[in-house]
Amino acid sequence: MGEKLKRIQNKGMQQKVVTAEEAAAWIQDGMTLGLSGFTRAGDAKAVPTALVKRAEEGESIKVNVYTGASLGSNIDKLFAEAGIVNKRIPFQAEPSMRKAINAGEHLFVDQHLSHTSEMLRGDAMEAVDYAILEAISITENGYIIPSTSVGNSVAFAETAKNIIIELNTAQPMELEGMHDIYSPGKQGDRDPIPLKEVDQRIGKIGIQVDMDKIKGIVFTHQPDSPSTIVPPDEETQNIANHLLNFFREEIKAERLTEKLMPLQSGIGSVANAVLHGMLDSEFKDLTVYSEVLQDAVFDLIDAGKVSFASACSITLSEEKMNHVFNNLADYQNKLVLRPQEISNHPEIIRRLGLIAINTALEFDIYGNVNSTHVGGTKMMNGIGGSGDFARNARLGIFVTKSIAKNGDISSIVPYVSHTDHTEHDVDVIVTEQGYADLRGLAPRERVPQIIENCAHPLYKEALWEYYQEALERGGQTPHILEKAFSWHSSFREHGTMRPAVPQV
Repeated sequence: MGEKLKRIQNKGMQQKVVTAEEAAAWIQDGMTLGLSGFTRAGDAKAVPTALVKRAEEGESIKVNVYTGASLGSNIDKLFAEAGIVNKRIPFQAEPSMRKAINAGEHLFVDQHLSHTSEMLRGDAMEAVDYAILEAISITENGYIIPSTSVGNSVAFAETAKNIIIELNTAQPMELEGMHDIYSPGKQGDRDPIPLKEVDQRIGKIGIQVDMDKIKGIVFTHQPDSPSTIVPPDEETQNIANHLLNFFREEIKAERLTEKLMPLQSGIGSVANAVLHGMLDSEFKDLTVYSEVLQDAVFDLIDAGKVSFASACSITLSEEKMNHVFNNLADYQNKLVLRPQEISNHPEIIRRLGLIAINTALEFDIYGNVNSTHVGGTKMMNGIGGSGDFARNARLGIFVTKSIAKNGDISSIVPYVSHTDHTEHDVDVIVTEQGYADLRGLAPRERVPQIIENCAHPLYKEALWEYYQEALERGGQTPHILEKAFSWHSSFREHGTMRPAVPQV
């Protein structure tokens, strides 16, 4: 214990060390928890697990669970299977929880990731009873030093009635100094956020809290869960190549240089693979201003392509995690971790002129994007930060493969079954077939760009047939309302969107 206590440099706090079971016993039915963690990184681990154990032993308990984004360490899975969730906010990516949400077993509020902190400060949601925050240390002057993510931890700490800190000794102390903790304060009583450069620091090294709110400190020793991304494939490489060609055209038009503009990339295998495709390109001296730093960003840093990266979380595969965390000194002057309300802040995104690259489930012939709901009703993960970035970025780019389920699903449809990003926020869409630059195009001008450049050959003719029939109805945005969702209905009823082959 003596070695562990060195992580609590504030001597007065050393008396607050408790077990995870003791801390979990303070949580009562109906409470609201604010858990640190953003996309499987820096998540609270021990106390949530101890809470699940209470439920497994027969205690009836339900809580609201707020986080930064998805959790690792199977926490969302354990929560869902134990049935202890009343309401989950603002993002998740776990199959068991997804199943429970779609079955109506608990509620899910799908929020823009920059909004949760604002709603908490504005008292627009249930107040946090306990903030449970992972950290690497507590400084002598009382700063909580986060681990591999910041997420919503600042807002949770500021607004919570009580705080439990999980000091994770598996997280490297070299993370100290990588955080830039800036709290904007309440709306209507705040200054402009003074961030003008990606590598600028405007805040503190840790989270400053009312020390009287810290009820307990729990020691843990458990690495983050590795990310679940899969390696790039031929199709994602083609998507990357088309995107790089788009950038080259922008350079020819003198709208960009080889430094491009600060890059944002959403989570997941496709977005990671698209960034990975820049490794062998001519682009250089790049910067990243994003939510999550995945494997590809570190590959680009190692290759000398990226000079600096800012985010609110580091989420890596097991191999890359071992490499990065064993060589953190090599990255300390190239990385910064911020609260997600800063990494995703519209004012900063607009000021820095970001190029935002996010993943779509499907988009339609006019450029509306569905990124959350399969078949229009079944939640996948959530909108995450894609809306924060797409609406405010210099370039809002969405990428996806043109087909899924071995061609039985077309990712380009007449009308999206659920709209997360309207045509107004979508500048460029890219599939392995090509890209469509939609900037400055009226709805009728977008259609040929999308069908000819992005749709899979299996579905081009059917898309044209739908549009030609819709034109006969007229309108600014021509549609056949009784057929607009027929492709989704066909998949639900027959297992495929493919047009029927005429009988001879």
